[in-house]
Order: sequence, then C-alpha cells, then structure tokens
Amino acid sequence: MALPADPENDAVRLRAAMADTLAQDGVPMDPAWRAAMEAVPRHRFVPGFYLPATEHDEQGLTLWEPVTAELDYGRWLAAAYSDTTLITQFEGQEPDWKTPGVRRGGVPTSSSTLPSLVVRMWTDADVAEGHTVLEIGTGTGYSTALACERLDPGDVTSIEVDPRRLEAAADALYGCGYTPTLAVADGLYGYWPEARFDRVVAACSFRTVPPALLAQTRPGGKILLTLSGWLYGYARVLLTVTGDGTAEGALLPGTVSFMTARTHAAPAFGNPAHWAAGVPGRPRKARHGPERLMAATDEAFHLLFLAQCAVPNAQLVAVGEAVHLVDVVSGSAATLTPENGTWDVREGGPVRLWHRVENVLDAFDSAGRPGPEAFTLHVHDGRQLLRHPNFPGLSLPGSVIP
Repeated sequence: MALPADPENDAVRLRAAMADTLAQDGVPMDPAWRAAMEAVPRHRFVPGFYLPATEHDEQGLTLWEPVTAELDYGRWLAAAYSDTTLITQFEGQEPDWKTPGVRRGGVPTSSSTLPSLVVRMWTDADVAEGHTVLEIGTGTGYSTALACERLDPGDVTSIEVDPRRLEAAADALYGCGYTPTLAVADGLYGYWPEARFDRVVAACSFRTVPPALLAQTRPGGKILLTLSGWLYGYARVLLTVTGDGTAEGALLPGTVSFMTARTHAAPAFGNPAHWAAGVPGRPRKARHGPERLMAATDEAFHLLFLAQCAVPNAQLVAVGEAVHLVDVVSGSAATLTPENGTWDVREGGPVRLWHRVENVLDAFDSAGRPGPEAFTLHVHDGRQLLRHPNFPGLSLPGSVIP
C-alpha cells in the first residue's frame, strides 16, 4: 500500500537539493540567502500552476497543463522545487483549481518566478539585514517569503495590483508565519504609507522608471527594475538614488524578462493587414533586416531594447514572410518583405519607424556592438536618458533628449 503524501517532510530534501543545484550552476547566493531558500516551503505558495506541454495544438498554440497535488503529487512537488517559473494565472482570471483544465494559448498574468532569478534579484539589489524593502509584484508570495526569512518581516513591504493574487499570497505568507506589510496597490505609484525605503525591487517590468519610486527611496538607496517596451525588449537597471528625483546606474548583464506592469501593457492594434494597406506602395531597400531583432540571441534581445527607445510606441508582428511595425500613437506603420536575399521596406505616417530602427543598428555597429553593461541610465529633471560614450543618447518613453 502506498504511503500517504507528506509534502512538509518530502519538501525538506527537495529544498536542499534545489539550493545545491543552483550553487553548482553558479547562481550567486551568499549563505544567508541559501539558508532562506532551504527554509521557505515554496510548495505552499503554489497549490496549483500550469506547465507547458511538450507539443503545441493544431493551431500552433501552447498547451498549458494544470498541475496540482491532487492531479499528480510527484509532478507537483518536483516542479515546485525546480528552477522553473510556474504560471498561476492567465488573462487576469483565477483558475478553478478544483476542476482545472488544459489551456490553449493565453497570456500569463501572474507566476511564481524561478527561484534562481528571485535570489539573483535580491542579491543584485544588495539587500541586507537592516534594510527596509519595497517589493513590487507580490505574485504568489514566494519571493516575499525569502525576503522575510532573511530580513525582519517588519522591514518588508510587498504590493500587488491584483487583490485575488494578494489574498492568496497573504494566506500562504501568514500560514508560514511571515508577517510583512501587504497592500493592494499599483506598482507605478509605489506605496507612500511605508516610504522611504532603502531598497525597491520590482518583479514586473516598466516602460520607464516611475517617479514615485524615486521619491520613495532614501538618498543613497537603490532601485532594481526591469525596463521593457512594446517591442518586448528588456533590460535590468540598478539605480542609486541621489535625491530630488535624480538617479543613475548601469544596465545589468544577462537576459531577463518579466510580465509588464498592467498599466504599461501594450495596446491592441488591430489587423496588421489594415495597417500595411495604408503605407505607400513604393518600397526602398532596407539597410538592415528585421532578423537582427528577431533572432533567438542575447544580442537580439538587447537590440530590441535599444530599438524601442527610438520607436517607443511601435509594436512588431510577423505575418507569413512579412514583418510589420505598427505605432498606434502616431498612426505610423512600416512593412518589410523579403526580396532576393534583401528586404524591401515601405513606411507611412508621420514617423519613419524602420528608418529610426536602422539608425540605432548603425550606431550599435559603429560603437563596436556594446553589451547592456556598457550603458548607463541617467534620471534627472524628468528625463530618462540611456548613455554610452560611443553611442548617441536614447531616451525612454516620455523623456526628452536635451
């Protein structure tokens, strides 16, 4: 007869094994963070989640399989202690974990971030005992629990825009004995009642650095953010706040993406064919093709971020062999089509979208193709400027280059 499931005891060994694996893989983790990882029962924060199936459906959509202890105890517990992001919500709708079904496609809107990235974030932000911390994006509460295990829980504030997500996280946190300050709030505006903070760490991405976060951080304090945009280029930045809305810091190396803060999400733009029909009929030869932005490489990931600084309101979509850039703000569009090993481009509207992207690619090549860590973000007088000694300044959306 099979023994009854005992996750509390079974998880002890799995937590230690996960910490060992991350250390062997080179994840930066000082003894205090390792001890926190070995103490926090991640399975309590993910009673149900979705994992992608190995195959897509007949339309090419991702098949998402529900995983719970009731459906498959072994798979559930093993996944909870793997270095994997576990999707817990789609389209802002809470699943019914009593009778979950396979999902076809959909946009994830909440998850439990892979543990290696959680520890990397807290480490990169230089969080240590005695710091007051604001976490943006409570999610399942697992990351919050790690912070509470390392710090005094009274020094930890975590906010979440989705009240149902926060309620579930609060139940898990309080059930484990952790008592941080929790609030339903939009990360764009931080949380004034607990300000000022020594560290602000966001588990979602923003198009620009929210001014409220600068105002809520002590001079000398640090903000760790993921910056994103409507081309889905990402960059992480660690800013040191000097006061009066001023901060600066270098982009961090590596490729990391987070779900976009809901208030900064890209708008729907309709049918790409409608936009393509409105651009002039006469094409020109493109100096650069779109494959430089669409390749599955670290450099392409970085280039997407730089390009979207030049065309901050553009979105990119491929339909068949054609690639479209659509700007719903200015009403501009560009369509690229392959032609005998090169690309033809047609542009319409007040903004020459692909021309601006080409200028960024030219500058990138001329500067020696610098990586993210070669760029510094300066925030001053409402301007948010990305700078490199051999690269023209780029501004984040809403900023103005002086």
